[in-house]
Amino acid sequence: MMKPFIRNDQFNFIKAQTKVLINGHVNANDPGVMKALKAVTLEKVLSLLPAPSEEEHDLLSSIASIKDKQDAENYLAKLIPFVIPFREVSDKTLLKLFPKVKKLKLPDLENVDLREVTYLGWNDIGQERKYLVTEDNGKLIGMRGTFKNHSQKGVCTICNSIGEIGMFITESKAAANGTYRNRGNYICQDSQACNRSLQSKEKLNAFIQHLQNR
Repeated sequence: MMKPFIRNDQFNFIKAQTKVLINGHVNANDPGVMKALKAVTLEKVLSLLPAPSEEEHDLLSSIASIKDKQDAENYLAKLIPFVIPFREVSDKTLLKLFPKVKKLKLPDLENVDLREVTYLGWNDIGQERKYLVTEDNGKLIGMRGTFKNHSQKGVCTICNSIGEIGMFITESKAAANGTYRNRGNYICQDSQACNRSLQSKEKLNAFIQHLQNR
């Protein structure tokens, strides 16, 4: 039996590719153009996995048969059981990730579908803080920063989509002289929406590395 093999960001990318095919069937009158579009879409989807098994290859390849919205919904429904969930975390785990924070405001984990999560993120509006939890080489990493929603739309550094953003800033001690340095950028106010839009984990990894001064 196949095990989950698709990350949330990869699932989002595949979902976006189904929309490309639907639009192609609506707008492309030339069968040759549509054939080329299917080939390119299939190549992009299969390239997400360096060495898919035969079963994984066959499941992903059925994207080429999508013609309309219903086909896309059926295809994505078949993929959902094979999306890798984010690691289960407890309140105790989160408290250990942020040991210096007194009265840490915890997220409502019961209402989080871990298959829709590339990273955990939640806001403490009263303290104007935001918390991010992600994985790096199998290890959980917690990042805490000030966060002010500017009530404006812009491009999120993590998901690269346009939405309601705010400035996330962390403070770290410089190794050389003991002074503190601020690092950050604009990210989505709503982390759940950000996770739904995230189609590549590379930008998330780059942002975390930037915050860690790596």
